[in-house]
Amino acid sequence: MKTTLAFLFILFGLILSCSQKEELPAQAPPPQVTVVATQAKDVPIYQEFVGQIYGFKDIAIRARVAGFLEGVHFEEGTRVKKGALLYTLESQPFEADVAAKRSRVAEAKTRLAKARSDLDRIEPLAKQRAVSESELDAAVAQYDASVESVKAAEANLRASNIQLGYTKMYSPISGIIGKTNAKVGDFVGQNPNPVILNTVSRIDTVLVEFFITERQYFKLAREFLSKITSPDWDARNESLELILADGSVYEHKGKPEFVDRNTDPTTGAMLVQASFPNPQELLRPGQFAKLNALVDVVKDGILIPQRCVVELQGLYSVYVVDDNNTAVRREIKTGPKIKGFWLITEGLKPGENVVYEGLQRVKDGVAVTPTIKEIASKDQESM
Repeated sequence: MKTTLAFLFILFGLILSCSQKEELPAQAPPPQVTVVATQAKDVPIYQEFVGQIYGFKDIAIRARVAGFLEGVHFEEGTRVKKGALLYTLESQPFEADVAAKRSRVAEAKTRLAKARSDLDRIEPLAKQRAVSESELDAAVAQYDASVESVKAAEANLRASNIQLGYTKMYSPISGIIGKTNAKVGDFVGQNPNPVILNTVSRIDTVLVEFFITERQYFKLAREFLSKITSPDWDARNESLELILADGSVYEHKGKPEFVDRNTDPTTGAMLVQASFPNPQELLRPGQFAKLNALVDVVKDGILIPQRCVVELQGLYSVYVVDDNNTAVRREIKTGPKIKGFWLITEGLKPGENVVYEGLQRVKDGVAVTPTIKEIASKDQESM
């Protein structure tokens, strides 16, 4: 009886163990992930600034004498040539003043003629001692005074003619003229706040002004000095890129023109001016744009897409797939972001496969099935 019970217990245990083995789930396959291969290349580092566009020359048109505006001789927003008549002021008061000054010149010349005649008559008599020396001295003094009176009257006449000339305003340069700030009949040119009638801008080349901090200035200045002392330096490579308000990149490159002599003590900023060719006159004064300035080139830099990077409490890491198709967590140090990529300064070497898609399915030490994703060259060239 005991033998029979023991046999039944052994049989029951065998049946139970077999059923547990059949219930164990099948082992899941390694997760599918997409990886990108790291490459070493020279990475240009750009810094972005916000600037404002000005004409190569922006000349304000002002009335230099006070008066009523009599004529506007151009179409707003069109091109004008140097010397073209733009505005005329009421000229009658200035013409009257010129006439009065001209009559004074005539009076002064009449007095000069009389003084000359008196002197010519007295000089021979003085030689014959027919008149006294005092009379001769008086005649000479009268003649000299008359000469100076003529000069003064002529100077006043020239001044009046200049004032009359100011009633007509001409374009000082060839360029685009804007909207007039005064209409016919307006009184303009009154101090202390004379109206700026208009502005003429030369825009075949434009200037872009932007500001940099003191720290940026020292960094850029040191890098520039190190470049110009290098035998491989070429000034043509020092170009600036302009990004317009619609997000498009301006087709022409610019070049820095000058850095202002001082730093603004209230803001700590320093003015920088750059020039850009504008043959199609697409750019206009007053527009805002962003400038990309090349500040450094990292030799053999490694770029990876930003989505590859995991950030946790200020620490950055990626998952690298090794030769055994195992995901290994790797801490990295990052440099600047360059559009959709991140510059890696430490933690990665060229030729390693970094997980690009499927980060939520991987852990440190987990086997994976990788698929390599090719990063289009145009994506990296656009950085």
